[in-house]
Amino acid sequence: MYLQHITLANFKSYENAEFDFCENVNGIVGENGCGKTNLLDAIYYLCFSKSFFSSQDQFSVRFDTGFFAIHGDFVNRMQQNSTHISCTYQTGKGKSMRANKKEYSRFSDHIGLYPLVMVSPYDSDIINEGSEVRRKFFDMIISQFDKEYLQQLIAYQKIILQRNTLLKNFIEQRKYDYSLVEIFDNQLIPLGNYIYQKRKEFVEKILSVFNHHYQYLSQGRETVDIQYESGLNDMSFAEGIRQNEWADRKSGYTNFGIHKDDFIFLIEGRSVKRFGSQGQQKSYALALKLSQFDYIFERKGIKPILLLDDIFDKLDKKRTSQLLDLVGKDHFGQVFITDTDEVRVNDILNERGIEHRIFRIGSR
Repeated sequence: MYLQHITLANFKSYENAEFDFCENVNGIVGENGCGKTNLLDAIYYLCFSKSFFSSQDQFSVRFDTGFFAIHGDFVNRMQQNSTHISCTYQTGKGKSMRANKKEYSRFSDHIGLYPLVMVSPYDSDIINEGSEVRRKFFDMIISQFDKEYLQQLIAYQKIILQRNTLLKNFIEQRKYDYSLVEIFDNQLIPLGNYIYQKRKEFVEKILSVFNHHYQYLSQGRETVDIQYESGLNDMSFAEGIRQNEWADRKSGYTNFGIHKDDFIFLIEGRSVKRFGSQGQQKSYALALKLSQFDYIFERKGIKPILLLDDIFDKLDKKRTSQLLDLVGKDHFGQVFITDTDEVRVNDILNERGIEHRIFRIGSR
């Protein structure tokens, strides 16, 4: 599966633009600030119905306009057919996703149909930011191949929000009604147990391929591990909710559940966040993304589109070389690479005999 054509209207820095991509490697070159990353984000939108960089669609509307539109044609190599995907947003009216002009009733129905992996300068956030970033990263991977997981996760988050609102109201009203809280608890318990088991299984399955990629990037110098940290490791969901009842009443917040989980990243048994060098953190984050790619390919039988944003400046020469060697070995399917230096992109890809097409993006 690959993206053959894309059309943009009022999307970020683009007023109107069209691109015809090749099914191998596409180099997006131009000066900083010209819109290279914005083009990658438009591709991300077509696959995930949202931006890689912002949770608010309004921020993707071109300045002083009231809407954006992204249209793309995805080609299925095996079936030799194409699907036209449209993502549009209008201020005050919201967002719409369509496949061959038929609108999705739920955005979640689109997730996973066109898998994609983005390697970005922001990948270090997976390691250095808070637990919410890591949960979102793993949830996004699992959701691409498990629709039931995505639906249960959405339901869990909705109930947590409702339960927290109820707890805050109790504090304001200076009263507490356990029977009302219990209604939400009875809904949360099966959802939380399901999500916990799926996350646990995923970490166990991805560890071997993750180790393989990290060993490749670090030339086998260190051992790595991922530990899934959850309150459900030590007690049942029902018991955890019960033990935290008083804390919930005082804080107006649900203190136990899978929304508090974290994923601990280790090198040689020590925290990558606390003790890892910058190089080790980059290798770790890149190995996570490569593992994401391989796992999705294994489960869906489709090579995800790979977006490589600014890798020549943000990754050192060794890691960049090893990553592009994988591209040259036909490890990936369609690839998009952004860079400020057209000559550098051409030379590096030509050295490896990688078929590619270059797109020059002008200044805004």
